[in-house]
Amino acid sequence: MRRSERVTALMRRGQVELVRAFEQLDGEAAFRGSSWQRPGGGGGEARILEGGGVFERAGVNFSAVHGAEVPPSLAGQHPGSAGRPFFATGLSLVLHPQNPYVPAFHANFRYFEIGGEGLAPLWWFGGGADLTPCYPFEEDARHFHRALEALCKHHPQADYRRLKRACDDYFTIRHRGEMRGIGGIFFDELSAADGGNFEEDLAFVARGIAALLPSYLPLVRRRKDLPYGARERHWQQWRRGRYVEFNLVYDRGTLFGLQTGGNIEAILMSLPPQAGWAFDYRPAAGSAEARALAFFQPRDWLDGAPARENDA
Repeated sequence: MRRSERVTALMRRGQVELVRAFEQLDGEAAFRGSSWQRPGGGGGEARILEGGGVFERAGVNFSAVHGAEVPPSLAGQHPGSAGRPFFATGLSLVLHPQNPYVPAFHANFRYFEIGGEGLAPLWWFGGGADLTPCYPFEEDARHFHRALEALCKHHPQADYRRLKRACDDYFTIRHRGEMRGIGGIFFDELSAADGGNFEEDLAFVARGIAALLPSYLPLVRRRKDLPYGARERHWQQWRRGRYVEFNLVYDRGTLFGLQTGGNIEAILMSLPPQAGWAFDYRPAAGSAEARALAFFQPRDWLDGAPARENDA
């Protein structure tokens, strides 16, 4: 089986397993599927849950696309690749909860391959996972980051500290001077596009997909039944406005999807169903909302604590 076929199969299995788990946790709504075909080659399936008991919107997308010419967003990063055929497959998920105390969650894993007759193929994996709470809790942040550190410690090419710094930098809303959430891990290229060991990188991505549920579901169960009112809902929508700003201004996955003619609904499923903006809004000093702002700056969430494989 070719490399592209093996990765595609992994992404498809991941979608099935994640949809099953999130649907079971929600308990009230089911995912609906929407398959799509890309005119230039390939396609995918978006699985969307809306108006559930836990999730206001949850999306788990799979795609596998190919084309005769590398899109500009990739060609600019890889000199000499312009005009060459490409293949890309990926799994992405975004969850926007109903309860403002439950953090939003985003993760994706992707594989790129650039070919060309008579030329050695370039291949690499990208991806990551990050948490976006409206009302952050230190114990939740530590659990999430410990789970990611435990994932990385099995794979020398995935240094947690380096991937965390990359995540903090990538998910910074530069015109606001703050991060979208509390970070996680992020990598454009797990190994260099002209190097690395495919089997080792594939093993990391497989373990990464398996780590998503234990890193996030305990936090949902811990917070989903906390009482909230109009004040908390207002803050949630204001913080979601920051989420929208990042995705539409900075997110490279959004740009890649648009440049390759991907399905618009699948690309924009990452946006929350409701968001808000207010002119020069500032939370009251000393409030829970004001305290939350301190979390949206780079911070060491491990503080020397050892990583535990099944930290709950």
